[in-house]
Amino acid sequence: LQVPRAPSQPLAGSESRRFTSKHSKKALKASLTLGILLGMFFVAWLPFFVTNVAQAVCGCVPAGFFDVLTWLGYCNSTMNPIIYPLFMRDFKRAMGKFLPCCRRPGEPRPSAISLSMRNSNSGPRAITSLKNVL
Repeated sequence: LQVPRAPSQPLAGSESRRFTSKHSKKALKASLTLGILLGMFFVAWLPFFVTNVAQAVCGCVPAGFFDVLTWLGYCNSTMNPIIYPLFMRDFKRAMGKFLPCCRRPGEPRPSAISLSMRNSNSGPRAITSLKNVL
């Protein structure tokens, strides 16, 4: 016979370590992803903003160089959709549902009607909730 443990009792030693280790790995991965995204943002946009201030103060920045730095910042925006799927499984799954190139062979394709009903709050759920309100 096993007696169920009350919720107020602390977790067993190995179970507690496993719980902590699992959440530590998730926190580390989230920190790594955030660090990479912020690092790329600063590498891409900081030169642009520093050059922009220098241009306002002394007017000594060539137009071509300024254009290159602007496009470097635009490239950062292009990199975000690449970085998110590499590091975030949930993002990858969500994109796989809607993009045909990322979908697994066995996954069903969502229909346009179900997507529009889900996004517009119409359909059976909306009617039921409207009846409850009236």
